[in-house]
Amino acid sequence: MKGEVHHHLEESIRPYIDLIDTLRSVGIQKDLALPTIVVIGDQSSGKSSVLEALSGIALPRGSGIVTRCPLELRLRNVTGGVSWKAVLPRLSYEEKIIEFGDPSLVEKHVEEAQNELAGKGVKICDDLITLEVRSADVCDLTLIDLPGIARVPVQGQPQDIGNQIKRLIMKFIEKQETINMVVVPCNIDIATTEALKMAQEIDPEGIRTLAILTKPDLIDRGTEKNILAVVQNKVIPLRKGYVMVKCRGQQQIDEKIPLVEATQIERDFFQNHDFFRPLLDENKATVKCLAIKLTQDLVSHIKKSLPKLDEQIKKQLWDVRNELKECEAGPPQDLKGAKQFLIKILTKFNDKIKSLSLGELIIEENLFVQLRTEFKKWNDGLNNTKTPFDSSKELSQNYRGRELLGFSNYRVFEMILQDRMAKLKEPAIKSLNSIKDIILKQFTDVSHQCFRNYPVLLNTTMNKIDNIQSSQQAKTEQRIMDQFEMESMIYTQDPIYLKFLNEISSEKFSEAQLPVFDIKSKYSEMLQAYYEIVVQRMADQLPMLISFYMLKETAQLLCTDMLSILEGANVSELLFEDSDVSKRRKYLQSRLGRLTAAQEALSDFI
Repeated sequence: MKGEVHHHLEESIRPYIDLIDTLRSVGIQKDLALPTIVVIGDQSSGKSSVLEALSGIALPRGSGIVTRCPLELRLRNVTGGVSWKAVLPRLSYEEKIIEFGDPSLVEKHVEEAQNELAGKGVKICDDLITLEVRSADVCDLTLIDLPGIARVPVQGQPQDIGNQIKRLIMKFIEKQETINMVVVPCNIDIATTEALKMAQEIDPEGIRTLAILTKPDLIDRGTEKNILAVVQNKVIPLRKGYVMVKCRGQQQIDEKIPLVEATQIERDFFQNHDFFRPLLDENKATVKCLAIKLTQDLVSHIKKSLPKLDEQIKKQLWDVRNELKECEAGPPQDLKGAKQFLIKILTKFNDKIKSLSLGELIIEENLFVQLRTEFKKWNDGLNNTKTPFDSSKELSQNYRGRELLGFSNYRVFEMILQDRMAKLKEPAIKSLNSIKDIILKQFTDVSHQCFRNYPVLLNTTMNKIDNIQSSQQAKTEQRIMDQFEMESMIYTQDPIYLKFLNEISSEKFSEAQLPVFDIKSKYSEMLQAYYEIVVQRMADQLPMLISFYMLKETAQLLCTDMLSILEGANVSELLFEDSDVSKRRKYLQSRLGRLTAAQEALSDFI
């Protein structure tokens, strides 16, 4: 390609390419996907030849797996000579930079980088190698070359090498930010190529897929029209279409034909071809057309991706800052400072527990919403027990004592009501247990929020919560049993009783009738009226008992008990920090640095 290629492109293209380079240089690709072009193809599809033609330098070639690590090829158009810079990340992910001016050393340095990352031999690795080429004869473009898809393992390769390569390829091409450049030889059935099948699998409508047809000089006579139909998007439609190229063959490489001369040979091939000549006018042939199309497609893709990219960076910045707050800065090393730090985090914990008990703090699920849900179940259960009393059956058969026929015994009324109320004890205890679990989970969540970095302090706190909760549960259960004992006394104020009776009965009664108020036909309604009072009392009383003892009083006892930790405490032991915490803090700080730099770069650009 000639230097004038660059001038066919818009002047505004370079800033977009430079922006993505800047984002890559700060390492933002570790946190989110960047717009990029990924090159995939079956083994011997001609990938290396295409990349060689685009970059102007000879890349590693050979049989079997030549590309064993993802190779990021950064092409930058500059005036003046050519320089090469290889950025080789070590296994520790520190960057190793080698600059050299001899193009013949590219293959050597790439192979050394692959051996360092993937080990010597034929294994593959996910780590990225970056090769930057600056030249007046290239377009501004960034491509990532992936290992060719292998069907049969060669000696020294694991049996699942094919699946390993496909997993690596899928890791890149499944991202919506990726343009998939699929390299396919013209002399095979395009529908059978594994690379195109993989691209179709994750991009069935072909929106992000561009196919490059190589080796047009090797096709069988008589198949030209079929190949032409493929290029013209009539066989397997792709939104980004097809481009045909003819790169240097092995014979031309052996004869050391320069790339510049190979470019002219390629144009002459298409110009003189009976079937493929029209592709030149349609800009669907030659490496030069491919370079222009790739650059334009990439920049267009970058432009569309910038708003989403900006939104993702802002969201991740928010999340990382919040996570860093949870990590805190860590306790001071001196004893006095450490004790002050302990007091501070204990006070913060107590404040959160108090706020939680008052409904002012919401952790994931609202505590009081959950409590109301449980209390509603209790109330619904009570209402379901309000079945009519069968006075004739219950009074005459089940509860009749020594009284003569026609006489009533008040004890009978008590027993009927007491039996019905006794059936409420089991649901009441079940409700207590459910609410205890809800409150325990909320207290546990607060503990982990405040002390998750300090396993000894967290364990101490959880023991205190368990002990207090167990004690309060026993106390609450006793209070509930006391309440049932009180309910067994069968008592309510006369006006209240008459109010409920009048609501149930078709006949109205007044307090003036009380002295002679013994109407057997109304016994069923009288029992029902009193049971309505019991239901109303218990509907409120049980939630109040549980809320008071299991939440309010438990919170108060816990806050008091937490302050006792300070008495004779081994501060350094309590504030012993989990080794994973410091690693997590360092990781989050690193992410914060990357995201902040990325946001600044985007802000300056936008």
